Amino acid sequence: MNFHSISQFLQRHLLWFLIAAYVIAVVLPAPGLQIRNVSFGEITIYQQKTNISLLMIMLAILMFNAGLGLKISHIKKYFERKYVLLAGLVANITIPIIYIFGVTVLMQFWSEPIEAQHILVGLALVAAMPIAGGSTAWAQNANGNLALSLGLVFFSTILSPIITPVSFNIFGEMASEEFEMVLQGLAAYGSGAFLGLWVVLPSLLGIAVRLIVAEDWVVGGMPYLKFINCIVLLLLNYSNAAVSLPQAIADRDYDFLIVSLAISTGLCLTLFAAGYAMSRLFKLDRTERVSLMFGLGMNNNGTGLVLASLALSSYPNVMVPIIFYNLVQHIAAGTVNEAMNRRAS
Repeated sequence: MNFHSISQFLQRHLLWFLIAAYVIAVVLPAPGLQIRNVSFGEITIYQQKTNISLLMIMLAILMFNAGLGLKISHIKKYFERKYVLLAGLVANITIPIIYIFGVTVLMQFWSEPIEAQHILVGLALVAAMPIAGGSTAWAQNANGNLALSLGLVFFSTILSPIITPVSFNIFGEMASEEFEMVLQGLAAYGSGAFLGLWVVLPSLLGIAVRLIVAEDWVVGGMPYLKFINCIVLLLLNYSNAAVSLPQAIADRDYDFLIVSLAISTGLCLTLFAAGYAMSRLFKLDRTERVSLMFGLGMNNNGTGLVLASLALSSYPNVMVPIIFYNLVQHIAAGTVNEAMNRRAS
């Protein structure tokens, strides 16, 4: 079996590898915890020292590769129907806010108010992150409109240093006093600077390299980049799951796990359904419908996990909804991909 076969096998079965990573995190968390402790020094962002950890480096690699995969020429073509792009970006921000507000109202009746706040903060981290670069790969696999998919990823990423802190402050208004301070702290912690340095900058560098390097080189290197992306994504999820899942299972806190999974699934399915409904409202064709569904339903949870691990290490349960959402969005994406390909055939 050559490298290309291994890379394709890993991509095709990524969901199962992701589930395996979570299982290993429960059974053997020690290596995952060690990954989190690897550091390469410190930098200062807005007068605040921040460790250059391996987690940050892995996040930057994901974003650089996402930028390298973007074709600006494709995005330019989509400005002929820019209202769809704008509507998608607005929906990606507003629908999670409405959903999470509804969840906070319902969770007031739950017997574990602290756990309800953990779920709220975890969902806030999911909702405040830009659209996942991986959504373009799913859209491409389902023969979607790549220009729309790339546009959603590009603009949500570029705008994230502005939108993400605002989102945290909005979600803070829904939280209890303690967790309102937690979310406001995330906004003030430097999420704008953090996203600028570790998300936007690597993405722009990837785009710059794409413009400079010959197209044949990029195309030839894509299998290697996709393989690296899969490995990095699995390591990030394994490392962060090693912090939260073993403790939650050791405490036999099954109700928290079940409720977290149910609410995370609800948010993901709501966003996928919203993409479908908007495509019908705007009378989009099948290719645009696919891209809009993937764009709304898939968020950059790698960034959310890294930010949570850095700023919220004393609240490990916050990571549980993020981990579940990441798993559910890949299941939903795979289901949509299968359904769309069947309709096309």
